[in-house]
Amino acid sequence: MADEFGHMPRGPVRVLKAAKWSMQGLRAAWLHESSFRLEVCLFVVLAPLGWWLGQTPVERVLLIGSMLLVLSIELLNSAVEAVIERYGPEFHELAGRAKDMGSAAVFVLMMNVLLIWGAIVVPRLF
Repeated sequence: MADEFGHMPRGPVRVLKAAKWSMQGLRAAWLHESSFRLEVCLFVVLAPLGWWLGQTPVERVLLIGSMLLVLSIELLNSAVEAVIERYGPEFHELAGRAKDMGSAAVFVLMMNVLLIWGAIVVPRLF
């Protein structure tokens, strides 16, 4: 039952339900989004490398965390695309703009990954 503000109680059952819904979202992204699958595969390869190359906890967080941000924004981009597709395949300028902006957000974070990895890893190679 909701409290006087309309919020559901926060307890172990609610947390478990939220975790279940999150797993359903991850599964849907894995099944339906090839970009997400590719980014997960890159993460699986690069995260251990980032852990190994990072000399301090901050470097490790930057190297691995930047890739986690890409995954999270990819999930949001996929959600935006799914909602737009739900309303029909016909072209609409605002729908196209929303999809392009979601894609651009993923791209910006990928550039962030390159910047972070370049700043931390490249100086060690020379």
